[in-house]
Amino acid sequence: MLNRAHDCTQNQIMFTTAGIIELHATMHERLDLLLRHIATVPEELHYKPMSGFGHPSIWKQLVHILTCEEGWVHDLQNQPFAGWCEEDCPTMAALRTAKARIREATRTYLGDLNEAQLNTTLAQRPVDWGGELRSPAFILLHVITHAFHHKGQVVAMLRMLGYPAPDTDLQQI
Repeated sequence: MLNRAHDCTQNQIMFTTAGIIELHATMHERLDLLLRHIATVPEELHYKPMSGFGHPSIWKQLVHILTCEEGWVHDLQNQPFAGWCEEDCPTMAALRTAKARIREATRTYLGDLNEAQLNTTLAQRPVDWGGELRSPAFILLHVITHAFHHKGQVVAMLRMLGYPAPDTDLQQI
């Protein structure tokens, strides 16, 4: 699917802005579905540590999803990001507010890119960048796949707690 030897500078557009916007919007819709389900689960279980997960509670997983999206989009714009943690977002209402803000910021960033910019590998390393230089499209696709990975971990946690989640797959049946 990805040919690492090519980018937009060689006239190959791998991703469209509309396509990334659609995937990003769908990812957030599925997170909204999951958050509505989590709101029906006893609140103390949101914070219950569970072994076998890098982020050991439902709440830590959700905060991680959102802070990564916000931080990576800040990085793409070479903007500083102080980060935040679960204590900064202690309620479902606060989490939903942060999620809406982050979703809109990502959407605004995407809307300001043309397809050449979206598909061209970054020329300059952002201050807080931790990996190989990639195109914004590649990083934004990673934001989406990263969110689905951790959403899956939340779904597994919910099942282990006796509160199985509804279908939150990208392609719902």
